[in-house]
Amino acid sequence: MPIADAQNDLLLMVDFQGRLMPAIANGQEVVAQARRLLAAARLLGVPVVYTEQNPRGLGGTLPELAPREGEAVVAKMTFDAWRSPEVRRAAPAGRATPAGRATPAERDLLVAGCEAHVCVLQTVLGALADGRRVKVVRDAIGSRREESRAAAIARMQGHGAEIVTTEMVVFEWLGSAENPSFKETIALIK
Repeated sequence: MPIADAQNDLLLMVDFQGRLMPAIANGQEVVAQARRLLAAARLLGVPVVYTEQNPRGLGGTLPELAPREGEAVVAKMTFDAWRSPEVRRAAPAGRATPAGRATPAERDLLVAGCEAHVCVLQTVLGALADGRRVKVVRDAIGSRREESRAAAIARMQGHGAEIVTTEMVVFEWLGSAENPSFKETIALIK
């Protein structure tokens, strides 16, 4: 599976919602990593799509991860966000260009969110079953119980998802210390 690529990835932020996050084990650390990942994505031009599970019941996305103008927010009731037509439209399938560069229509999914063993897992499995390449950001996903998170990671990996960390992704997106955004981006993870 290819490394993370700012020209090829789409960051999918799954259900980082106000009423859900207090119940997440190590929730503050999960949010901190997601915030770093999100900031790097924005600096490097990686598109971002958010989902919110039953926002009437669980509230909206946390203020520290709030979507910006141009970033899609998809309300959903299904646990598998990939079943949502709005998510599929934001990350449609496609083909590589003749030069081998990615087009927005074929971006790999880079997934962060909660809960790892419910919505993240089902979304990842759905996208994989649809033939998509998926990378799961291990330190930016959470569950109420650590054993549920660990089981979800193992299951997603067993089905073909690549497991990465925020720092791996940031350095892969940069590609080189000569990247014009290097200093600003590295400051996010120090």
